[in-house]
Amino acid sequence: MAVKKGDMVRAVREKLENSLEAQASDTRFPSYLFETKGEVVDLKGDYALVKFGKVPTPNIWLRLDQLEEFK
Repeated sequence: MAVKKGDMVRAVREKLENSLEAQASDTRFPSYLFETKGEVVDLKGDYALVKFGKVPTPNIWLRLDQLEEFK
């Protein structure tokens, strides 16, 4: 999937939970990352800044391969 600004995405649990990023931080990811849609607001290299709007949370940088289109 080619991700661009404005796309609606969600995190892929299997790819995020087993990632280097997960090993470096708290692995108890909130369910909204996987169950609600987030909007890509910025792109830098292999990462996308995603804004999840259902709950008041900070934006989060995720690797592009950890995202899938929200259907």
